[in-house]
Amino acid sequence: MRVETKTIPNATLGAFCEENHVALMHTSRGVLDGLTFATKDVFHIAGSRTGFGNPDWIRTHSAEKTTAPVVKSLLDAGADMLGRTLTDELAYSLSGENFHYGTPINSAAPDRIPGGSSNGSAAAVSGQVVDFALGTDCGGSVRLPAIYCGIMGIRPTHNRITTDGVIPFAPSFDVIGWFASDATIFEEVGSVLLDQPAMSLDVKRLIIAKDTFPLVDSSVNEVLKPIIKSLVDKFELTKEINVSQDRLAHWFEIFRTIQGSEIWANRKQWIKEFHPVFGPGIRERLEWASTIDSQTISWAHSEYVEINNYLTNLLEPDEILCLPTSPRVAPLSGTETNTLEIVYRTQAMNLLCIAGLGGLPQISLPRVTQGGLPLGLSFIGAPGSDMNLLALAVNLVSQPSF
Repeated sequence: MRVETKTIPNATLGAFCEENHVALMHTSRGVLDGLTFATKDVFHIAGSRTGFGNPDWIRTHSAEKTTAPVVKSLLDAGADMLGRTLTDELAYSLSGENFHYGTPINSAAPDRIPGGSSNGSAAAVSGQVVDFALGTDCGGSVRLPAIYCGIMGIRPTHNRITTDGVIPFAPSFDVIGWFASDATIFEEVGSVLLDQPAMSLDVKRLIIAKDTFPLVDSSVNEVLKPIIKSLVDKFELTKEINVSQDRLAHWFEIFRTIQGSEIWANRKQWIKEFHPVFGPGIRERLEWASTIDSQTISWAHSEYVEINNYLTNLLEPDEILCLPTSPRVAPLSGTETNTLEIVYRTQAMNLLCIAGLGGLPQISLPRVTQGGLPLGLSFIGAPGSDMNLLALAVNLVSQPSF
């Protein structure tokens, strides 16, 4: 493995890390020959420090001794890693604006934020600097930036891909995901990371999550309606369901409680020892996480067991659930922190928490509004149906009606 550490790809895009930049050449030949990728700055690379989106983190941590297995798999399949990409601080944000390192340019909508926390990876793919990029997704950190940046993103089945060599965030929901703008590459990366060959599409029933669409802005719904109709016409069997029994806000509360408690459990010792500086939004979120008591955590876990059992058994292997990825298009850069928290993050999480609570795979496919802004439509599958979802992506993006 040859290491390059000098040249930062397309520095004007602001997507790549500078302080701990590292590039890796492929180690073998395979299905990803000739492709390039970027890696979110939460994946360990041997001989280099992982930054985790915060200068105090990189200052207080040593160089890693091993490289994350998922990165090795991509190098072994023939791909070259061009660099590390920015992440929101401690990966605890969906905005993509890093107080310390800035905001990567969203090439699909340059006056709007890229979304996070896998902001740099999404920006690098959207900016056509790399063919694909690795991210992580806990509460939506791949799915949301994918739609904000007008590209494809996937949250795989929970525990389907090893997270060894990746900084833990909230292990109950953490997964490794990836971005691509080309559906074939999107699928090929999946065949490597999931260690499963591409398959023919096997979807018999489309299920519309009807309780999710009222949460979406009317302008977004106007774009999605004809797409949904074309999908209904495509599949022989369709039905609508109230996936949450009108309890999406409650589901999000369960999700954020468990997520926050696990984040604080993982980070409190470091925070108390080194007193790191955090930017707006991150600081307040961590302060809230520190106040979650054991009784609340116990309550959330008991609720989670029921929700997880319901969602795990919701879909058959040949069924897919269709829903919007986010209620809105990306907010303008510089939007006030409180607005980002209440109007964008909280409302988006009501949709994004579904797959997380069920440990289910979800892909987000891009569409464009009449104003030219990207938005997305999502598809959730049964546990383990990841390659079927990727086959669906290849099938749908090739059709003019989608």
